[in-house]
Amino acid sequence: MAAGFPSFESFSTSAKDFECLWKTAQNGTAQYSSDFHEYLAGFLFFQEVELRPGSGGSLPQDSEDTHFPIARGIFRVLKQINVRVLLMLLLLVYLTKWVLSKDEGPPEMIQISDAIRDGAEGFFRTQYGTISKMAMLLALVILCIYLFRSTTPQQESSGLGRLASAYITVAAFLLGALCSGVAGYVGMWVSVRANVRVSSAARRSAREALQIAVRAGGLSAIVVVGMVVIGIAILYATFYVWLGVDSPGSMKVTDLPLLLVGYGFGASFVALFAQLGGGIFTKAADVGADLVGKVEQGIPEDDPRNPAVIADLVGDNVGDCAARGADLFESIAAEIISAMILGGTMAQRCKIEGNEIYRNPSGFILFPLVVHSFDLVISSIGILSIRSTRDSSVKSPIEDPMAILQKGYLITIFLAVLTFVASTYWMLYTEKAPSAWVHFALCGLVGIITAYIFVWITKYYTDYKHGPVRALALASTTGHGTNIIAGVSLGLESTALPVLVISVSIVSSFWLGHTAGLVDEVGNPTGGLFGTAVATMGMLSTAAYVLTMDMFGPIADNAGGIVEMSQQPESVREITDVLDAVGNTTKATTKGFAIGSAALASFLLFSAYMDEVATFAREPFTQVDIAIPEVFVGGLLGSMLIFLFSAWACSAVGRTAQEVVNEVRRQFIERPGIMDYKEKPDYGRCVAIVASASLREMVKPGALAIISPMVVGLLFRILGYYTGHSLLGAKVVAAMLMFATVSGILMALFLNTAGGAWDNAKKYIETGALGGKGSDCHKAAITGDTVGDPFKDTAGPSLHVLIKMLATITLVMAPVFL
Repeated sequence: MAAGFPSFESFSTSAKDFECLWKTAQNGTAQYSSDFHEYLAGFLFFQEVELRPGSGGSLPQDSEDTHFPIARGIFRVLKQINVRVLLMLLLLVYLTKWVLSKDEGPPEMIQISDAIRDGAEGFFRTQYGTISKMAMLLALVILCIYLFRSTTPQQESSGLGRLASAYITVAAFLLGALCSGVAGYVGMWVSVRANVRVSSAARRSAREALQIAVRAGGLSAIVVVGMVVIGIAILYATFYVWLGVDSPGSMKVTDLPLLLVGYGFGASFVALFAQLGGGIFTKAADVGADLVGKVEQGIPEDDPRNPAVIADLVGDNVGDCAARGADLFESIAAEIISAMILGGTMAQRCKIEGNEIYRNPSGFILFPLVVHSFDLVISSIGILSIRSTRDSSVKSPIEDPMAILQKGYLITIFLAVLTFVASTYWMLYTEKAPSAWVHFALCGLVGIITAYIFVWITKYYTDYKHGPVRALALASTTGHGTNIIAGVSLGLESTALPVLVISVSIVSSFWLGHTAGLVDEVGNPTGGLFGTAVATMGMLSTAAYVLTMDMFGPIADNAGGIVEMSQQPESVREITDVLDAVGNTTKATTKGFAIGSAALASFLLFSAYMDEVATFAREPFTQVDIAIPEVFVGGLLGSMLIFLFSAWACSAVGRTAQEVVNEVRRQFIERPGIMDYKEKPDYGRCVAIVASASLREMVKPGALAIISPMVVGLLFRILGYYTGHSLLGAKVVAAMLMFATVSGILMALFLNTAGGAWDNAKKYIETGALGGKGSDCHKAAITGDTVGDPFKDTAGPSLHVLIKMLATITLVMAPVFL
């Protein structure tokens, strides 16, 4: 803050005075006008202005006896959105124009791209039409449940009845579902337009192809993160103004975040079905194409003679881009909401009245939004740092794309550290504990380091430049069985280091928060959980760049398919093969990053669930005793749910792949001219098969995930009622959530890493190692890749969503279990 700038306490809290100050700053007449925005917002996401009866905050055209109108209140909040979001919008416009300005190549490339685009958009419309119908049905169920559930003392004192609470939760659920769907659509829309442009650029320069793929992925990533921030901000602002928060007789600002849990549930609901449906689609097509085309017919991957090749390329967009966008959207939403809940709870217990900027505890509540608004800026800098500065011809040695991406990631991390420390000081400084912000800044640093280590570990186990994947490729020289054994053992081993890192991160961040100096009324330290929440924010503070690396993968994969199908020179395919192999690693890296953040976020959501149960039950709920038989059974059911869900997801891919295999075989038999290019395969038939099958198969595992915690909670609530065991339903659900989280983390790490390693072992052999393409070693590696496909792209990523969805659904349904 500029020297001599007056303290905020010297200003009136009236909106009229605020308007005068704002106009003064805009006109530039005050000596400190240039610092006004920095001072007023403190680089915050938005500043709250009291505009309620009795506060003197009414504008001349408003009545002082009524609440400030909701529409104008939201407009006021949005008008003060920080310049970071405006920069994001400008960057989106720039990236969109830049990517779309690139040429699409020759007509044969455009024709293939159009077929992929039509298939992806058609399936997306059908899939999300089905998901929207299920979401509306679930919203009706939530409405009915909330109309008959109990209310908290805070809600009763603020006059928030059951009807209003029901409408609020349903509205938040539907908004979360809508935003998640839009995030998925943007990912798919960008991918199907960028793939052919990357293919065309690969004919000229490897660096240009890399830059287009990265910037296209960055466009999707920025939209996803930006929508999370803006969606939650709008919801928060709407509820804040509508409910008259902090005015006499109304809800306290520290209780407001609990009303946002429906948003996270809606995001989780859409992400789960998007990941299941898209994952089944892409991997069933991929498995069917590989088994018949590569193994039986001996034709290359993405060969135009393979009837399933278009379905495979369509699947990359709906399974990897659309579904991953919804997945990361849900991860960030869950982390933000859980951190807001814990920040509000801690501020309430510590009686924090505000800091030098805020007159209430909003700094602790809005901190996650600030962190992620900075994420948009620093990740954009990292994305734009990857430039096409070299005009390397396709005949020149190809630069390592992973090294280039890593440089951009290091830039993003460096900026993340700086902005996180600054945000912590501006938002979390309090006179009750002047050094607390330092502890929380260190918590954020723990999270940032955790993210980097996760990325490195996953790269080590999935990149064929390192020992584990090369050992897996070597195991392929002795047959299919040894390849499978080596892949399974590699996946199992890969769970150790991430779990150790997560454990150290949780314990160290909890300890840093615990010793921050914030205490409750009786002197007990209360900052531990919030410290873990801040570490989670630190881990996700570079989420936009990590998601960019993930989106890069399927775009590069599609580009390679278009090059192969349009029969471009081998030198062009060499470039796209290198990009594709790196894309496999970056996709696996993002999945490792996602499961790490899911572990931390689920820990926060579990704590938030226990706080919510205590609030509704009006009695302490701080421990879950697994020595109680019913509670232990709940834990077993939680672990069983993870294994059963994974089994159903993998078997869904297997059944759908069988249909694809039979169809591809039929076409090769009935159309022998396909192999000589005399007849054209029926690509549309394979697309139709996997589309209808994936929509059908996604329902059973998805329904299992949603219904299980509800049924278990209600059954044990009834049992507890008749046995005199209070809160039995809530305790059993807590154990179920706890065990499911632990089992899910381990299972997801195993599935993601094993699948990525199998895929890159095949890619390593295809570079010419150990016999190269067509050798027996290569065929064994294809078998391993086929086994790993549903692991890494269907069951594994779906578990990320399942873990967090179980936590959000228990938060939403907690009163039903009491």
